[in-house]
Amino acid sequence: MEVHITPELEAQLALSAAQQGRNPDELVQQLIARYFFEENRFADAVKRGEQALERGEYLTHEQAAHRLDRFLNS
Repeated sequence: MEVHITPELEAQLALSAAQQGRNPDELVQQLIARYFFEENRFADAVKRGEQALERGEYLTHEQAAHRLDRFLNS
């Protein structure tokens, strides 16, 4: 697979890889793998939230605000 990126992005990639003492190709592969991991994690969290909502497990806006206030003031 070939990916075309702008010269500016390529320069950033090269600099970041050099600062980390890594190969730019390996860095790109890790970044892409991390992206998909986080996308899947986010989708799973949304699904769990939707399931909790269907079960009636949620906080109202007021309840969430109250909990946040208690957390910030403790």
